[in-house]
Amino acid sequence: MNEFFRQLSVQRWDDHRYYHHSRINQTLHLISAISFLVAYALLFKDPAFAALIAWLVSMTTRQSGHFFFEPLGYDEVNQATHEHKEAIKVGYNLRRKIVLLSIWAAAPLVLWLDPTFMGQLQPATSLEGFARNTGMLWLFVGVGGLLFRTVHLFFIKGVLHGLVWMTKILTDPFHDIYLYHKAPLALMRGEMIEQRRPVDSAV
Repeated sequence: MNEFFRQLSVQRWDDHRYYHHSRINQTLHLISAISFLVAYALLFKDPAFAALIAWLVSMTTRQSGHFFFEPLGYDEVNQATHEHKEAIKVGYNLRRKIVLLSIWAAAPLVLWLDPTFMGQLQPATSLEGFARNTGMLWLFVGVGGLLFRTVHLFFIKGVLHGLVWMTKILTDPFHDIYLYHKAPLALMRGEMIEQRRPVDSAV
């Protein structure tokens, strides 16, 4: 268990120091984290609505922070190029995220072409029904994306590494609130980029 928590700490630290310099990105992650917790609370009561919140609010704010506000040039603090960081990214780097988000965006079209999604859903008879079916399909995409990368990591980095990454992803909303709850205040003070000192490791 000590090794599990050590790796979890390293993955969290690498994710923070490499991909969360922008205070706007941090603030968007805070919004994303709060809405993810709302989605978690609704998951077993109304999974379709939970998935709609998770994708339309949580993932949209989260990924827009990475794509539009995070510096993509040379990382002076960590002495690393953007290409290097993308190559060593454990989970979904920007290229993999584009693939995942493309599948997400295509899901409503798939549902429009096949309203039952290969017999897995009841065909919608209203706009609300279509939205709820879309939510269920997005839930499948989210769970599938999590499990696919976890199992992929089993083969390329080991079972422990994959389980650590899955745990990190599922607990990120709690950790992001802890890390970034002060980001909106820093942003209002005019601090666009978090001021940091070079640090080699979290442990």
